[in-house]
Amino acid sequence: MTLTSIQWSDGAPIYRQLKDRVIAMMLDGVLKPGDALPSVRQVAAEYQLNPITVSRAYQELADEALVEKRRGLGMFVTDEAAKKLLVSERERFLQDEWPAVAERINRLGLSTEELLRQGGAK
Repeated sequence: MTLTSIQWSDGAPIYRQLKDRVIAMMLDGVLKPGDALPSVRQVAAEYQLNPITVSRAYQELADEALVEKRRGLGMFVTDEAAKKLLVSERERFLQDEWPAVAERINRLGLSTEELLRQGGAK
């Protein structure tokens, strides 16, 4: 797994940004069930992070059953991670992001046809 192109921002804690990057990689299929995450030490060294920061991100992923710790081997993506993420991310989008998008669409007077034509709907 490569976490290249991570740009840390001041808007959120680093552990949260790292966790979100790993989640995005799971949703995109870059990290698949059974894949190993890089070690805490490896990530900390590569991105010049405190190992505790990396551990916190990994622990939150484990708490959500997205990864599992295998004693002596490391952290691995669980079989149900992609399904769980898809459900939770869809719900988060519909509750947190979609209302603002829908309001903007209405404010601009855009039709469904215009949106589908511009959005390259499948």
